[in-house]
Amino acid sequence: MSYPPRLAHLATRAVVVAKLMPTYARAHNIDEEEASQRLSTALAGRLLTALLEAAWTAMRGTAKRLTDDGLLEKVATTLGDRPLRPGRPAPSSPSWSAFLILLDLEVGTASDAARRVMETDEGRRRGDEGLAEAGRFLAAELTRGK
Repeated sequence: MSYPPRLAHLATRAVVVAKLMPTYARAHNIDEEEASQRLSTALAGRLLTALLEAAWTAMRGTAKRLTDDGLLEKVATTLGDRPLRPGRPAPSSPSWSAFLILLDLEVGTASDAARRVMETDEGRRRGDEGLAEAGRFLAAELTRGK
């Protein structure tokens, strides 16, 4: 694990689901409750850890003046009173689409064709780019507060 344990205590699965839910719901044209359920299932395993690692990498890259402890305090302050406040919808991009497919693969709603594409070298590369993009988005959501 390349991120501090406190990040996982602050950015719990429920918090991450809340931040990603508007984007997922809009991309799949489903209601927020269904999106939350699917995201919670998709992030029950290794994908949450990978996403938190990507978010931590992004946070450390953008907050040059803050120490790790200072960065974690900023996350704690941002989440403060409303940790489950929904995130803003992310703009669609090829990277986001690849990340959404990764989520769909985890939840079991992706097609066999999507699974085969993501198993290729190019698909894995796109998936990694999507994970990094989602990590940057999550980092921004977790640090945009006060």
